[in-house]
Amino acid sequence: MNAPLTSQAALAANALAPRRIFNFSPGPSTMPQVVLEQAAAEMLDYRGSGVSVLEMSHRSAAFEGILAAAEADLRELLAIPAHFKVLFMQGGAIGQNAIVPLNLVARRPARKIDVVLTGEWSRKSWTEAQRYGDVALAASTLDSGHTHMPPAAGWTLRPDASYVHVCSNETVHGVELHELPDLRALGSEAPLVIDASSNIASRPIDWTRAALVFAGAQKNLGPSGITVVIVRDDLIGQALPICPSVFDYRVTAEQRSMFNTPPTYPIYLLGLMLQWLKGEGGVAAIERRNLAKSGRLYAAIDGSGGFYRNPVAVADRSRMNVPFFLPSTALTDRFVAEAEAAGLSALRGHKVVGGLRASIYNAMPEAGVEALVAFMQDFQRRHG
Repeated sequence: MNAPLTSQAALAANALAPRRIFNFSPGPSTMPQVVLEQAAAEMLDYRGSGVSVLEMSHRSAAFEGILAAAEADLRELLAIPAHFKVLFMQGGAIGQNAIVPLNLVARRPARKIDVVLTGEWSRKSWTEAQRYGDVALAASTLDSGHTHMPPAAGWTLRPDASYVHVCSNETVHGVELHELPDLRALGSEAPLVIDASSNIASRPIDWTRAALVFAGAQKNLGPSGITVVIVRDDLIGQALPICPSVFDYRVTAEQRSMFNTPPTYPIYLLGLMLQWLKGEGGVAAIERRNLAKSGRLYAAIDGSGGFYRNPVAVADRSRMNVPFFLPSTALTDRFVAEAEAAGLSALRGHKVVGGLRASIYNAMPEAGVEALVAFMQDFQRRHG
């Protein structure tokens, strides 16, 4: 039996123990402690190789194994069909706002792009796409303040569009597309392109409806610095002549994401995140957990008698990003300060909309949401 710690030894042990708060950051976001601990344990010596992944050649057998395992696990978790390529790229979702049209707009001679504008991130996609083609809004919620998702049946889709772009979850406004549209049923033969940066791996993807999915990893899949692109085979090989080789999906696919030196450490961490997700029961299990977490938080907001307010249509509320508002800016500032002191971090809303926002991605434990709800209720008792 281990001898009991003396008071001084106990104090020293507590000082060395990591202080983990509940991090509600919208991205980069919280990661599971077990993932960070494994990365720390392997920092100096990756599984007997004698080197860190940070200093490992991307052409080494060890990294080849890391890359292959990450792709295999991603395919398994998301049930990605064999006729889709998985690419690991750089530049984030913002980069894909240019890379997607560079690769897809020339599919049709008219070079038309239809965009569904539902918030800040689809707005950025819409703006960037205008550099490469004839861009039209298939639907927009700008006039209503992005508080709902426009029903697909009402979208205006051009028959000769090269593709249709949607953002499946808007992190700023907290709206989510809960069912992917069937474009063919709507009379469009265009492929559906999805920016899934903030809800990838939080729920299944219908690959009969999605043609290209891209996502920055820093919300549900790991750290910043790596972008996942999942693209149907028939969409590869049609890039504009001006497309840089490093951004050409065909080149990236043929070179197995190693046309240039890939972001090796972010890919390694992405791999650890995927292994964690498998250990948690996969996407179906994590979806159930996400439904419980978001349901608990929305219930607290809706049950506050108007002290807390969420403006999003109930059917379109995001499971990942929950914005809410207090009666005054002064109360908002006090809430943020007191929450930080209580170990509830990064709850201030985006500068575009203000207020408060809790980002509760896959790695946010249910205990974090419970702690936030308890704090909200206590704050209302004291300041309501």
